[in-house]
Amino acid sequence: MPGDNRNWCAVGRATGMWAGVTSLVRLQRCADVVFRTGEQEMRFAVLLRGVNAGPNNRVDMAALRAALDRDVFDDVSTHLQSGNVALTCQGTADEVEASVRQVLGSGFGLNVGVVVRNADALRAVVAENPLREVATDPRRYFVIFCSQPHDSARVPAPVPPEALACRPRELFLWCPNGAAASKLMPVLGRKPPAPVTTFRNWNTVTALAHMLEP
Repeated sequence: MPGDNRNWCAVGRATGMWAGVTSLVRLQRCADVVFRTGEQEMRFAVLLRGVNAGPNNRVDMAALRAALDRDVFDDVSTHLQSGNVALTCQGTADEVEASVRQVLGSGFGLNVGVVVRNADALRAVVAENPLREVATDPRRYFVIFCSQPHDSARVPAPVPPEALACRPRELFLWCPNGAAASKLMPVLGRKPPAPVTTFRNWNTVTALAHMLEP
């Protein structure tokens, strides 16, 4: 792939977010967000952008778990200190995002990016794994999660030995020399291809997918 500029971005099939339920039997309120809920519950991964990476945007994961659990979320757990949350909710990904933003703002004074994937969407990311043939170290293989379908005009071509593959709402980036030495990572940080983006290495992605399993 790195040697063929025509094929450097392999666009995968789109994976739709869970659209909610058709039978609305009750309403739950979390802060200013109304959850339209029915019989079905869904597991979600919530990815916070840029928390606990420096002196700013600090949040204690135990306190965050407690704050989310006090509202309408169930089975709240976190992974590492970098803002990875797994939870259960009867609602949509957009409702989960809005509610988490509200909790972060009112409870922690934080205004950070939030990206949400349901269990099916994250499972599809792991299953596709388009760079599996070249990405041999999960610590240096990253998924950039986008809040909306990415703008392809803002995605630069990779410089070998790095490799990049794209789905509509995820970018897969192989950085064999590590993120700090990557040519693409800082460009994508300065000019993100979607309104909110946040990246996780493959170890974290697969751990979160496992956490979302029933």
